[in-house]
Amino acid sequence: MSTPAASARRRSRRGAAHWAVPADPPPAAVDVLIPTAGRSAELAVTLAGLAAQDDPAFRVVISDQSHGTPGTDAPAVQAMIRVLGAQGRAVQVHRHLPRRGMAEQRQFLLDQASAPRVLFLDDDVWLEPGALQRLHEALSEQRCGLVGYAVQGLSYLDDDRPEERHAFSGWHGRVEAETVRRGSPAFERWPLHNAANVAHQAAVLGLDDDARLAYRIAWCGGCVLFERDALLAVGGFEFWSRLPPQHAGEDVVAQWRVMERFGGAGILPSAAVHLEAPTTIVDRRVEAREVLLDPDGTSPGPSGIGTQEKGSSHERQAQSDPDPEVPGRHRLPREQGRHHRIRA
Repeated sequence: MSTPAASARRRSRRGAAHWAVPADPPPAAVDVLIPTAGRSAELAVTLAGLAAQDDPAFRVVISDQSHGTPGTDAPAVQAMIRVLGAQGRAVQVHRHLPRRGMAEQRQFLLDQASAPRVLFLDDDVWLEPGALQRLHEALSEQRCGLVGYAVQGLSYLDDDRPEERHAFSGWHGRVEAETVRRGSPAFERWPLHNAANVAHQAAVLGLDDDARLAYRIAWCGGCVLFERDALLAVGGFEFWSRLPPQHAGEDVVAQWRVMERFGGAGILPSAAVHLEAPTTIVDRRVEAREVLLDPDGTSPGPSGIGTQEKGSSHERQAQSDPDPEVPGRHRLPREQGRHHRIRA
């Protein structure tokens, strides 16, 4: 029978009995990368979710683009940073201004990373205990480029939508590389991540809490774990300089480029909860996919330079990709929007 002391030694999270004992953080297997701007309350909840994770060893890197007082200066955020530090998690906070768009913000975070894997985690997502370990193990099992949890709105738990889950398809065997583009059959999987659809799908399948079922996705937003080398191999978010500061869908571009070379999957059950906060990205007229991916469906090279001349694509106005319908994202009344996309 294991003792509490033995259990504490096996996990990377230091318990309260050891908070005052000097010790260096263990080498991080995952760098958790969090872009934030003006969301101190949500960020504190996000960090609290990370503080509940036992393994693997991880480091947290925050890039704060708040106007005025940094959101990371809020007492609740500072308290959770101290908790993470006491638990043996290194935390870096960067004040990263001026704003040049989300793609540049993500590339800045990626540039700070050194762990073998990186988790891009939005600043309004709570993870249940054990979530990071299950995602980490799923990526090791699948040996692909990325895995992710679809963020879900728990205010939709009484809104079951089987018609939006018809495209669900689990990966049988290893996850394989595939190309996803608007207009392709794979693109039509996007409603799977509406509302609380992933919670309902997990219930229908009768999954256990510790299951790690890989399934086919169009893309996954808010909580995505990458093999860092795979993301770097496709250029990361270096394409940011080809986009105007106001854009959307940069995460989709990076994921599609990783998926078409290394494969990617969603993981059920999803342990990621959206906090119902309004979006901070309100201007979505420029869709990164339309700017960066060639009309024939191929992807530009790692440098981000495609067939279009640099700069000319900034003027393009594109139809935004649909975003999962989660609370706080301009939700339509149910009778108007049940089968329609809710723009985040």
